[in-house]
Amino acid sequence: MRWLDVPPVWLVACAVLAWAQARFWPMGLSFGGDWAQLLGGLLAGAGVLLMLLAVYELRRQHTTVLPHKTPDRLVQSGVFSRSRNPIYLGDVLLLAGLILRFDAVLALPLIPILTWVLERRFILPEEDRMRRKYRAEFARYEQKVRRWV
Repeated sequence: MRWLDVPPVWLVACAVLAWAQARFWPMGLSFGGDWAQLLGGLLAGAGVLLMLLAVYELRRQHTTVLPHKTPDRLVQSGVFSRSRNPIYLGDVLLLAGLILRFDAVLALPLIPILTWVLERRFILPEEDRMRRKYRAEFARYEQKVRRWV
């Protein structure tokens, strides 16, 4: 069951809920117009790009992408020099973009819900593991780079 407890599963679940809300329960609500489609596409694209850049940097540094494992290296280069959690940030951006693209107004609360789940289930335990393994180096990184942006 642990393989099911990964961020992409949570992201897909939220995206499916947003799609279902837009498809079956629109309640006459709409973001209204092409601006939402454009912004949704931009946010979704930015999210995917951010995730790809982060995975590339982790692979380049020969460390794990898996959230339940402690990385072999503390990666501080590439997109990790701007955000300690670029993959999770990408997940949230992708969901926001999909909600706009689906025109799923009532699904907007899924954005802070996904953010909360990612932080509680993945980010805090990951940072605790890295804090124990990398001690002073992680403390300096934590002071220098914000968690999200």
